[in-house]
Amino acid sequence: VQLQACGGGLVQAGGSLRLSCAGSGIIFRFSAVGWYRQAPGKQRELVATITVPGITNYADSVRGRFTISRDNAKNTVYLQMNSLKPEDTAVYYCNLAAQRNYWGQGTLVTVSS
Repeated sequence: VQLQACGGGLVQAGGSLRLSCAGSGIIFRFSAVGWYRQAPGKQRELVATITVPGITNYADSVRGRFTISRDNAKNTVYLQMNSLKPEDTAVYYCNLAAQRNYWGQGTLVTVSS
């Protein structure tokens, strides 16, 4: 399984970004997928996950600002990030949870104050 994330960049506080992660292989549409992030000097943390039928889970810090969604026909998971804050600055990784965890290469999101 390969996961290719894109959509990161530099944005001002209050702005929006949309991350995408395209997965290879049919396993994508039968697995929960999600986004994690790792800020400098911090551990990787969960941002949001979505199950196959579309049940979502969010970290408290992003709930109400971020929206995770998936398009199984395109093997793609999205993260719409609104009202971004400087503390959202991190490398964002997409994840596929199957018999093991698969990770994308990460995309950097920088939010300036």
